[in-house]
Amino acid sequence: MSRRHATLPTDLGDLLVVADGEALAGITFPGHWHPLPADAIGDAVETAEDPVVVRFGAQLREYLGGARTEFDLPMAPTGDDFQLAVWRMLREIPYGETVTYGELAARLGDRNLARRVGNAVGRNPLSIIVPCHRVVGSDGSLTGYAGGLERKRFLLELEGAAVVAQTRLF
Repeated sequence: MSRRHATLPTDLGDLLVVADGEALAGITFPGHWHPLPADAIGDAVETAEDPVVVRFGAQLREYLGGARTEFDLPMAPTGDDFQLAVWRMLREIPYGETVTYGELAARLGDRNLARRVGNAVGRNPLSIIVPCHRVVGSDGSLTGYAGGLERKRFLLELEGAAVVAQTRLF
């Protein structure tokens, strides 16, 4: 099978799910800040007819229902070496816990990489299963999420993570 996509209705909105062979290559929300380019999503398929989309849908329902804490799906994200390293680290963040961009940068050996880490986190092509929602600001506040802060808050609360109210200073 080649690269293809389907729309999966969920409580979080209709997710665009992209498969490449037997692996997931993309999962994005409606209004995603960094949508996948049209040439990266492949042909449209029926959701119920694609085994990769069906398997992801089943695991997502379990996760949203509180019966699953991690996903065990083959993944094929496309990114540069730095992005791939950051996305691997995201998968190591335990369910219900959060880390800061600076902590991830420190794990890479240089806290000054926090902005670059933030850019890589924001371009994560596999929302939810590569848990970029578990990355928060240095003060624990909710900061940028390509799917929107309300979805980030929802996912963190679902996992029982401590969520700091987003405040704005004018």
